[in-house]
Amino acid sequence: MTDTAAGTLVSADIQLIQRILPHRYPFLLVDRVVDIDGTSSARGIKNVTMNEPHFQGHFPGLPIMPGVTIVEAMAQASAVMVGVSLNMADQDMKVYFMAIDKAKFRRKVVPGDVLQMQIETLRGKPGGKVWRFGGTATVDGEMAAECEFTAMMDLG
Repeated sequence: MTDTAAGTLVSADIQLIQRILPHRYPFLLVDRVVDIDGTSSARGIKNVTMNEPHFQGHFPGLPIMPGVTIVEAMAQASAVMVGVSLNMADQDMKVYFMAIDKAKFRRKVVPGDVLQMQIETLRGKPGGKVWRFGGTATVDGEMAAECEFTAMMDLG
């Protein structure tokens, strides 16, 4: 992690992510968050592997990451961005979806892919509970999904 006060972008590894998010296996869907620019924007990274439980049924013989888990991964990356920027590690933060809008899915995401999620804050401020984000998810530069979503971030 680097300091945003010095003008450099910040990143969060899996250890810091787990200190911010309450999610754990099998529902922790972000491996790293990089290029964190305060609460403005960040890029989440998800390494998609065959070991994930949703691939057992979605679909046998043709493993495809469900669209809802792609959106969830974008939301988790957003929560990490806010959590890192507002020093919320070890604060027992809970995050709840309030709305998902304009969701579009353009490409299959399969085991072996690296999902890159570009997140941008559309509305929200330090001290506020309700935040709105826009996100795009790509694999090898190709659009996999995009959406806007609103979430409530609640401490304890």
